[in-house]
Amino acid sequence: MGSLQLTDDERVLRIGIPKGSLSESTIDLFRRAGFALSLSSRGYYPSIDDPEMQCVMFRAQEMSRYVEDGVLDIGLTGHDWVLENSSDVVEVCELVYSKATTRPARWVLAVPNESKVNTPEDLAGGIVATELVRVTRRFFESLGVDVRVEFSWGATEVKARLLDGIVELTETGSSLRANNLRIVAEILSSTTRLIANRAAFADPWKREKIDSLAILLKGAIEARAKVGLKLNVAKENLQAVLDILPAEKSPTVSPLADGRSVAVEVIVEERVERAMLPKLQRAGASGIIVYPLNKVIA
Repeated sequence: MGSLQLTDDERVLRIGIPKGSLSESTIDLFRRAGFALSLSSRGYYPSIDDPEMQCVMFRAQEMSRYVEDGVLDIGLTGHDWVLENSSDVVEVCELVYSKATTRPARWVLAVPNESKVNTPEDLAGGIVATELVRVTRRFFESLGVDVRVEFSWGATEVKARLLDGIVELTETGSSLRANNLRIVAEILSSTTRLIANRAAFADPWKREKIDSLAILLKGAIEARAKVGLKLNVAKENLQAVLDILPAEKSPTVSPLADGRSVAVEVIVEERVERAMLPKLQRAGASGIIVYPLNKVIA
């Protein structure tokens, strides 16, 4: 990563894409937001179909440093790494997506199942290994517990039985359970953030570009768990159909050419859609169409 081939052109927004576990989900997010983002043969420089954007890949752990220093105008990284690096950046928006789930990732204090430790205080005088060293130290300091926190680069679960405990990142907890570890406390809940360099965010052209990108990315995330629903129904059955649809939604109702029926269109949560379809048909709906969404912008 010695010399970065990033242009100094003021009309180019320099974007940091997280390398590693978040890279595939980030590329998919940009695709659903309307951008063709793909990894090139150069490895560290993804191509994007917007001449006013230039991308480079960094590890999420170091992203906020490069954004703060102005090497990048914006970047996507976890809130945890912004805190760990104590980076002075603008958090433009929260983007709740990850490699495995749409839930926030959690940094947890874990010990072997057979350990006698049940609370963080029980670790007083012990050794804890983690990649999130500064945040973990601040956690124990806030409790007044004297613990030695050591840096661990990967395979932290394996070290839980060599030391007194670990602080590890988990989404589902499956890796911890597979290693016969149990959670004692949650240190931090973290989601991905779009962060910006303060000088770049103060520049009118870059600010507009950043805000537009944030709208598209948030719209893509909002659409992730939703589907569009279209159906036809006779006017006399319309109220029965509307009663089945989520009360907080306001569907679009349009008259059909026959004068006796209407078309209804609404966006619903994908998890409730499958339960509604049989009810809608029994209420008199016909021609029901369910379609995926790329973006939902409120």
